[in-house]
Amino acid sequence: QVQLVESGGGLVQPGGSLRLSCAASGNIVKINAMGWYRQAPGKQRELVAAITSGGSTDYADSVKGRFTISRDNAMNTVYLQTNSLIPEDTAVYYCKAEIRRRSTWYFTDYWGQGTQVTVST
Repeated sequence: QVQLVESGGGLVQPGGSLRLSCAASGNIVKINAMGWYRQAPGKQRELVAAITSGGSTDYADSVKGRFTISRDNAMNTVYLQTNSLIPEDTAVYYCKAEIRRRSTWYFTDYWGQGTQVTVST
């Protein structure tokens, strides 16, 4: 089995920062792209940032210059550094990873359980 566990969410004031982490564990052979998504109440889930196994990154326009995605391939972990947070960043943040398990030849998308980020005074 494969599991993704997120941490680092919380309540922060506007202008503050949080660092989200997502660790993948289980019978993993390889991880391709990893990414962070978010879903605010009443809205669809949207891509925030993604990173390939080689380190190439992509960001939603709304977070460019404020958020930074990174990963530690040895630890099967992806991070999201969020700076200059604004109330519109309030959402549940989910990580996703494209993972190949042992005894398989294909990749499957796995999701974490989500971590709440609330930006408010």
